[in-house]
Amino acid sequence: MTTAPTAPARPPYDPELAELLDNSPLPSTVTADMIDFLRANPFGPTLEDLLATRPISHREYTIARPGSEIIASVFTPADKDASAPAIYFLHGGGMIIGNRFTGIGHVLDWAVEHRAVVVSLEYRLAPESPAPGPVEDAYAGLLWLVDNAGELGVDSERILIAGTSAGAGLSAGVTLLARDRKGPALIAQMLLSPMLDDRDATASSHQYTQTGSWSRESNATGWDSLLGDRRGTDAVDIYSAPARATDLTGLPPAFIDVGSAEVFRDEDVAYASRLWAAGVQAELHVWAGGFHIFDGAAPDALLSVAAVAARDSWMGRTLGRLPAAAA
Repeated sequence: MTTAPTAPARPPYDPELAELLDNSPLPSTVTADMIDFLRANPFGPTLEDLLATRPISHREYTIARPGSEIIASVFTPADKDASAPAIYFLHGGGMIIGNRFTGIGHVLDWAVEHRAVVVSLEYRLAPESPAPGPVEDAYAGLLWLVDNAGELGVDSERILIAGTSAGAGLSAGVTLLARDRKGPALIAQMLLSPMLDDRDATASSHQYTQTGSWSRESNATGWDSLLGDRRGTDAVDIYSAPARATDLTGLPPAFIDVGSAEVFRDEDVAYASRLWAAGVQAELHVWAGGFHIFDGAAPDALLSVAAVAARDSWMGRTLGRLPAAAA
């Protein structure tokens, strides 16, 4: 008689969040054959909804890339200074889904609160654009932002990069690229549940198999789409999988948060620890019982409220300590 393998012990979901997962109509695992459907049915508020309650204007710009074009959305608060700080935002979606409006609501709230311009990029997705396509798109978007800072009313020396999940992984990769190519000097990096390591060798990557909002299997779909046969080999570059970087010196301060009950927990904690070891300031939050991007799925949950408050505090301290630009 064959005995079924025992699931590894793992931190439980927060009770309030567990109830949400139990009643979710969404599958816990994303497979390659689901990508087209998920792209055609994006989740989250529409652009009209995002702008309806915020005093922000929106413009689209086209950025030329080799063989294609990418779109950037620029959100400008009504009362910004003549030369404002900028938040450069990269959306989540496992490298395979999502768009420049995915998960941007709270970023726009920061724009209003801190009179910052938000630039959100529609980087090309895998598998159509494999690595290093997405991170090179993201770096090109940063260079475009700097080159057009005057037109956008942005201070090119006050740019903060932020991202969620895959976008947070890309943000970490862009930050490494900016250092290594002697590109724009970012003031800080906000990495929300960053997708950093294609190797999936951590305890947390094994604990959350076929469960949660982004399972080990979903993660494999994302990395396989991005890297193909290179995944898990020495052919993977550090900018597409920043956990592989051996030198983290000279990077800007970081904010990293992650749930204790998700695949990315251990790689994110390790990245924060390595930033500290390299002399880089980092603020790390591990939210007990949080699944991947729990605050987006359950914004009113007590854990979500606490997580958002911590991010707001860091953003206020980071942007608030910047010298005001001359009007």
